[in-house]
Amino acid sequence: MSWLFHRKTRRLATAIGALGLIAALAGCSTNRATGEDSFTAFMSPEQEKQVGAEEHPKIVREFGGDYDEKDLQSYVTEIGNKLVAVSEAPDEKFTFTVLDSQVINAFALPGGYVYITRGLAGLASNEAELAGVLAHEIGHVVARHSAQRYSRGVLTQILAGGLSAALGSGAGDIVGAGANAYLKSFSREHEFEADMLGVRYITRAGYDPEGMASFLKKLRAHSRLQAKLAGRSPDEIDQFDFMATHPRTLDRIEQAHKAANVTPVANPEIGSVRYMRAIDGIIYGDGPDNGYVRGTAFIHVPLDFRFDVPDGFSMINQPDAVIAQDDGGAQIVFEGAPKAKGVGLDQYLSRGFSSKIAITNIENIDINGQEAATGYADVNLNSGGKARLRVVVIRHGENAYQFLFITPLNKVDDYNVALRRTTYSFRPLTREEQQKYHPLRIKVRAVNPEYDLSTFVGQMAVSREPSETFAVLNGLEPGQPPATNSMVKVVID
Repeated sequence: MSWLFHRKTRRLATAIGALGLIAALAGCSTNRATGEDSFTAFMSPEQEKQVGAEEHPKIVREFGGDYDEKDLQSYVTEIGNKLVAVSEAPDEKFTFTVLDSQVINAFALPGGYVYITRGLAGLASNEAELAGVLAHEIGHVVARHSAQRYSRGVLTQILAGGLSAALGSGAGDIVGAGANAYLKSFSREHEFEADMLGVRYITRAGYDPEGMASFLKKLRAHSRLQAKLAGRSPDEIDQFDFMATHPRTLDRIEQAHKAANVTPVANPEIGSVRYMRAIDGIIYGDGPDNGYVRGTAFIHVPLDFRFDVPDGFSMINQPDAVIAQDDGGAQIVFEGAPKAKGVGLDQYLSRGFSSKIAITNIENIDINGQEAATGYADVNLNSGGKARLRVVVIRHGENAYQFLFITPLNKVDDYNVALRRTTYSFRPLTREEQQKYHPLRIKVRAVNPEYDLSTFVGQMAVSREPSETFAVLNGLEPGQPPATNSMVKVVID
């Protein structure tokens, strides 16, 4: 009897699963943007709006908040709404936000939430380039690519036999996924559709469709420069970079132009002058809340500290750590040490630092009047070599921070003095320093006939690769002078 009951139960479950699958497959609808069938059975337009509304404030917080410049926010919204008006969803409400992040990226949430970073706004040089970015993201929303991606994921689980698990909480599963869920690249098919729709919208709105290609070239040049500054291979792209989340090529942009099947207007709008005026004064690089890299120094005004790395080390300020490295294989990582708050620093090193690495030779030290402790361990590297890991943890006010000094085991003595200097360079800021340091900003300059390339490169307030940075910011080849009577961007302190 028991066997018969379970067999009938399995048959019933199979039948229900089959009916669910049939219903799901029947959930195809005509895509308003492409005119083709698309599968969105497990996320309705109402659910898309719910997801977007709930995730929007979380995304804004995760990326450092809105960029506090109302005129720029209004300007971007104006361009975005102009593009929405010529899309297949002209009556839908879109929200456009400039995020206060130096990371160069753009993305969209379902329900009409479109984001660009101030880093991206600073890299573009005209309205047509920005319009191309916004139109691409609008295309993702109008074509309901998030709903398609989510529905396909649920269907995959159903086909794998997980009907109840797949349908357990519906579209709510995507809520709370965080920024990474939306920074992940869409499928190649969806990216191409968004490019095609982007070309369609910017052309209908009267913009020069070549803005998409010119900005792509800038993005590629910027990615290569950032890789160079970080000591990576030129073709190695940071995971949060636009080129990582929007893998595109000039050939694909050209194919998208053909697929869009639209005729450009006779005199398309580029909007260089208006755009350059809109971004004049925008923050470049690190914002006040993230600390500043200035040559070999790292300064954090709100947290009231600074330190210096040795000459020859390149330093990158990332969201969760400051990383410096040199050509000899040494690396410095500076980061918060929240687990060290409220406990003895020597106890933290012996018990709380890592469950996998045993720190030895622990001693308490004083760093410019601040409580600190240090110790080290010899560790195996992923590359197969061995390294000395020295940890220095410092209590500074109500917070705790740590240096991780990583040096090849056969070069420890070579770096001892330099890394010791870095350790003891950590100190509070003077009153003068509190007032001195502020963000770098982009300043727009007119190119007069008497100016040459060196005039502008000399104004670049960046310590590394000023000539190449100027070229990337302005869409020029390295060493190429700007055209007379044009407008260029320089970075000022």
